[in-house]
Amino acid sequence: MNNNSGSFNKGIFFALISYIMWGLFPLYWKMLIVIDSLHILAFRILLSLVVVGIALLVSKNSAWLAAFKDPKKAFILLLAALFLCGNWGLYIWAVNSGHTIEASLGYFINPLVSIVLGLLFFRERLTPLQWTAVGIAIAGVLLLTVLSGTFPWISLILAFTFGFYGLIKKKLSLSALESLGAETLVSAPFGILMLFFTIKNFNNEFETVNAIVFSGLQGLHYLSVLPVQTWLLLTLCGFVSTIPLYFFARSVKILPLSALGFTQFICPTLQFLLGLLVFGEEFPFRYFTAFGFIWTAVILYIVSLRIKEKRKNK
Repeated sequence: MNNNSGSFNKGIFFALISYIMWGLFPLYWKMLIVIDSLHILAFRILLSLVVVGIALLVSKNSAWLAAFKDPKKAFILLLAALFLCGNWGLYIWAVNSGHTIEASLGYFINPLVSIVLGLLFFRERLTPLQWTAVGIAIAGVLLLTVLSGTFPWISLILAFTFGFYGLIKKKLSLSALESLGAETLVSAPFGILMLFFTIKNFNNEFETVNAIVFSGLQGLHYLSVLPVQTWLLLTLCGFVSTIPLYFFARSVKILPLSALGFTQFICPTLQFLLGLLVFGEEFPFRYFTAFGFIWTAVILYIVSLRIKEKRKNK
């Protein structure tokens, strides 16, 4: 086995670890379902900062702190932090509210959203195949809206928040850990503030509405009576968030874009299967038609990446 083959296999291994871990995240969040989603998000932000901060401290890396000296970079970090927190928070809430399948759809269409954002902000050229993929994905979203009678806002917000997060990170010359360290540091005040709010359900004559309300210190009382195993799981938030990111960063340095384009769909596929087969979420057979459009768009997207990679290597 030559070095190139060995490096490629190592890159695939790292990518598989990261995407499988991300794909299995719903199982972890479900084990914390007794905790308010806002509080889970708060702990995830704060404990990720602790884990990443220790890792950067041990490696004597202080370059990421220098980014705050530049007002422009500091503002970009703030934007990245807001999109990341929005994505993390909505995802946790979606899984623990029985919307894992809708969340998976968001990550299926995210690469296609990234294509459109690249077109709008970087004037990247789309191939006819990519235009076709985007068109089919839009048709799938519209069809799902018609079939379900509701706009798939969870899926689209997850896709666009992560898409904009990736777009903003292109402006930062930081490694994955450095970027996460800076973003969680910026987010830390918001994380602390979230501890004093809770998500409440209110019933009206048509549906159940979720609202964020101020609960103060009283809203944290239930945490004191949680079982030890729940507390232990909660304290793993930082590791759970940073470990797949570390392996993903390693894979990005090794693998070509086409390989990553294929492996990234492992994550939403696992999420979809968990929602359907493990959590028993409702998924009428007619929805497969709409998802079929999305999956077709995904296949075309992967093919377009492979064609692009082959042309680049000629």
